[in-house]
Parts: sequence; C-alpha cells; structure tokens
Amino acid sequence: MDFGIALALGLLGSLHCAAMCGPLMLALPVPPGGPTRFIVGRSIYQLGRVTTYCLLGLIAGVIGQSIFLAGLQRTLSISLGVAILFGFLIAKKVSLSKPVVRLVAALKTAMAVQLRQRSFRSLALLGMLNGLLPCGLVYVAVAGAASRGNVRDGIFYMTWFGLGTMPMLLAVSLSGKLFPATLRQKLNRAIPFGVCLLAFMLILRGLALGIPYVSPALVSGIPASCCVP
Repeated sequence: MDFGIALALGLLGSLHCAAMCGPLMLALPVPPGGPTRFIVGRSIYQLGRVTTYCLLGLIAGVIGQSIFLAGLQRTLSISLGVAILFGFLIAKKVSLSKPVVRLVAALKTAMAVQLRQRSFRSLALLGMLNGLLPCGLVYVAVAGAASRGNVRDGIFYMTWFGLGTMPMLLAVSLSGKLFPATLRQKLNRAIPFGVCLLAFMLILRGLALGIPYVSPALVSGIPASCCVP
C-alpha cells in the first residue's frame, strides 16, 4: 500500500514538476538522427532522473534501516510525518540557505555544459543532475522511503515515485508544449492532499494501532503483519 502512495504522489507531483522543469525539458538537446532517436533520448533523460531517485532511496533506506535496528522506527515514522506537515505549512515562508544556493548554482553550471552536447550520455547525465535539484516533493518521497526501514524497500519506494512522475514529464518533453495553465492550476490543487495523506500514513504507521498494512502492531520491533503465526 505504501508503494501505491509513492506512485500516486509521483503522479500528482508530476504536475508541479511539469510547471517547474518544463522549460528545461523543452530545451533538451536533440541527438542527431530521426524521430526514433528523439524519443529514445527523451526517455533516457527521464530514466536518468529516476536513477537519481533510486540512489536517494538507497541512502534513505540505509538511514531508515539503521534507525530500525536501533528500535526507533516508530519515532522515525511519526517524526517524519510531523515534519512533512510542518514543512508543508511553512514551505512558502522559508528561503534557501547559502549552501543550498551554491549547490543549485553548481548543478546548473554542470547542466549547462551537458545542454551543449547532443548525445544519449549527456541526456542521461542531465536527467541525473535534474534529480538532485531541490524539490519539496522529492524530499517528501525520500521521507517515505526512509520510513520503510530497509534498503530494498527504500529503493523500491523511490522507484515507484519516479515512475509515477514519468508519464506526465515524458509527454511534456515529447509534445514540445506545456500543459495549459488553467489545467495545471486545477490539478495542482490535488498535490497538497497527496502530501498530507503520506504524512498521516507515516504517523499512523508509527502509532502501531494494529491496523493491517496501514498501522500494523509491532512484535519485537517487527510489524505484526510480517510475522508468521
């Protein structure tokens, strides 16, 4: 069920991504060749972005597993849920710190170099670099991945999130047009519901209320639903 939420978050979040990263996708270099190479190049870019999300899932999984082994998974899950809700409420009031600004500048410089290339390799690198740009929705997904408590599920969680963003962003990069502003505004209203749903799911999981798959009770630190009778 958590992976389904990750996929839904990616699908909803892709509207935000299309608005923020749409101009970049429209400026992507076109490898020499016919329409087939154009489509392949755009697909490689998206796969590069999802690859970065998988690497972030790996890191989140390692952190989550370490906390899980320390017996603090309930605290982690509740804390992440509360942090997401708090961050959602103050997101528009917080400006980026200087280190983050410098990181973004370095990423944009590296991406500018790749934008001057016309190869599949440059498109893959552009996608991977794009995945590192600061994005609140990605941070929400990473929090969900960490709450899974193991490396494999952390990677899978971010994979499903990344796959959820692909249809919309691939359509934008292939069509050469952004979706109408009115449509984006209407669909963007659904994004807060997805973010809040994930936050409440994390809090419920941490409370261990004995609800199968949603808030399973813990037996010796392990979800009861995972135990063999």
